[in-house]
Order: sequence, then structure tokens, then C-alpha cells
Amino acid sequence: MDSGQTILVLGGGFGGLTAAVELRKRLSKQHHIVLVDRSERHLFTPSFLWLITGQRRADKISRPLERLKRKGIDVIKGEIERIEPTTHRIVVNGTTLEGDYLIIALGAELAPETIPGLAEAGHTFYDLAGAEALRTELSRFKTGRLVLLTATPAYKCPAAPYEAAMLLEYYFRRRKLRHEVKIDLYAAEPGPMGVAGPEVSQAVRQMVESRGIVYHPKHQVVSVDPKAHRLSFSNGTQAEFDLLAYVPPHRVPRVVRDAGLVGESGWVAVDRHTLITRFERVFAIGDIAAIPLKLGKPLPKAGVFAHGEAKVVAKNIARSIMGKGESAEFDGHGGCFIETGDGKAGFGKGNFYAEPLPDVKLHAVSRSWHIGKILYEKSWLYQWF
Repeated sequence: MDSGQTILVLGGGFGGLTAAVELRKRLSKQHHIVLVDRSERHLFTPSFLWLITGQRRADKISRPLERLKRKGIDVIKGEIERIEPTTHRIVVNGTTLEGDYLIIALGAELAPETIPGLAEAGHTFYDLAGAEALRTELSRFKTGRLVLLTATPAYKCPAAPYEAAMLLEYYFRRRKLRHEVKIDLYAAEPGPMGVAGPEVSQAVRQMVESRGIVYHPKHQVVSVDPKAHRLSFSNGTQAEFDLLAYVPPHRVPRVVRDAGLVGESGWVAVDRHTLITRFERVFAIGDIAAIPLKLGKPLPKAGVFAHGEAKVVAKNIARSIMGKGESAEFDGHGGCFIETGDGKAGFGKGNFYAEPLPDVKLHAVSRSWHIGKILYEKSWLYQWF
């Protein structure tokens, strides 16, 4: 008789993938790891920035989740219709699956439709379809005003819109069109990457503005007129564009809201060290989780944190099942590359749990950090698949 336990991992992104593979390494074969995702492929989303500038293709930055079966992980493709956290059951494609543990790693849902006219007026580079459409538009764009926009102050991958602005500046300079293209960045937030501290924020802003990109902080978009190519902001100002690239509003997927997992923040409340939710043996990791910091902002939504959280959760679940090993705690450490164009990048790293402010250091821009990101991309896609 099979006395094994079942861990249901919901989502095949950075957090879900890491959790499933780490659990499989730590648990004996009698225990079952089931990964559920709506997509057939895992995407290395940091490379979307290279995709929009024509330096990557989708097939080069993705891998089929089916390959995880070779590691002993069951993979189910389908839409999760219901989550029952008290019973550890989920419904996928009309079929009920029951587990002993749930790891919810479904990420943030993009919701451009919550800003009137936004989806019709431009392209997001935060999903594959939008990034590919933007790449096509950029290849045709030779003159005019390119506007990059963050639609809300908080979003995943906080460096990404600033990286995108600098990479696109380099893109048009390389095409000898820079003098024909005006680049503006309108941000809902008061400064770049504010959670990393004022010094890092100011340094990133200087990187952007030194490239002739006009930066407009504290501009909260309220509507977009697709026909007139006009943005309207809450402060009463307006801005026109010829091509719009945007970061859309984010929200928790409906299935998670319906499950009663969402707290006052609009995201899933978890213990900052163990990622346990208010439900026993139910964990939430990555973008879907809310972890408030001392300075009043939440822990950024980024793949590096999802990865670290997943390793902690996997270790603790394995300890609970096997009855051996040391417990683990997530310590808030993380870092990210900041692409600047010209084959260069910076790198920020530190302790985001430090108090009263996160202790983050920004390393100087160099070719070495750009090479480091390339190597990270290749190693990530190799090691898990």
C-alpha cells in the first residue's frame, strides 16, 4: 500500500518550478510531486527585455514543463478552477486533485483592462504575446515619441521598466535613429526601485536620464485615448505618444481570491520566514505573496525572491514529511541585474529584511554584469530541465 504524501504545486514559474524540483530531490519516490500550470512551457521572463529588442526568440528562453516528468514530477496542464485550502484540494479541468500540502505560486495576474483604453493603446512587455507584438512595432518605428509607462506604483520586477527604457535607447542608437526618436518614461512611483533605498533609486534615475530619456515620476495614469494617442494622469496633466510600451496593473488571480486566501493588502498574507499562510500546510510564494517591510513597502515581487522562498518551503515540507533535517527560514536577501544597453549592466544586491531600511548595494555598471546575466539565463534553463 502506497503511504506516500502528495504535494500540489500550483504554477510553473520561478517559484513553482524551484519548489517542485527541490522537493523531488529531498523526498523518496513514494511521495508525489504534482505541478499544475495553464501553460505547456516555462518562460525565462527576464529575457523579455532582450526579446523586444530582437536579441532573443521565444523558443530560446523557454522549456517544456513536460521535461520535469523525467525527474519524477507529475505535470498537469490546465486551468485551476477552484482551490480549497482547508482540504488541500484543487479542481483542474473539472477534475478534483487532493494533496497533503499546497504550494501556491500562481504569480500576479496582469490587468491592463482596469485602466480605460490602456490595452488598446499600446503593448505590454510583461507577457510573451505583448513582448512579441512590441518587438514587431519597434522594428517599424523610425521616428516619433516612444513612451514607457508604469500604470501603478507597485509591480513585479521593479527594475524592468527602467532597463527597458535604457535598452530601447541603445536599440535606436544602434539603428542610427536615436535623433529621430524621443523617449519618455512616465512612472506612477516617486522614483525607481524605491524599496532598495534612496541611494539606489537616485543612481538608477541618473542612469536613465544620462541617456537623454525624460523621466516623469509621480504620474498615475487614469485613462488612455487610443485614437488620440493620449495619456491622462491623476494630476491633471496629459501626454501624447506615437508608440506606447507599458507595465500593466497587477492583481491576484480570481481563483485565489475566491479561495479566501487574500488579505487586506490584496495579496496572500504569509509568514515572512516560512511563507505559511493562515491555512495549515498551505504556502504561498513569489509574486502572489505579501510580505510587508519596516519602511512601509512590501518585499518586491521578483523571481530571485520566489526562488529563495521556494527553496525554504521545499526544505521545510521535506523535513515535516521525512522527520529529519534542519528547518529553514527565508532571510530576505536577493539581487537583480540592471541592463543599461551598450552590452553593460549593473547589479543590485542586499538584505531587504534589514531595518529600518533595506541594506542594498548597487555595483557599478560593467560588461561583466551583462555577461553575468547571460550566464544566469543559460544556467537557469539548463539546471532545471
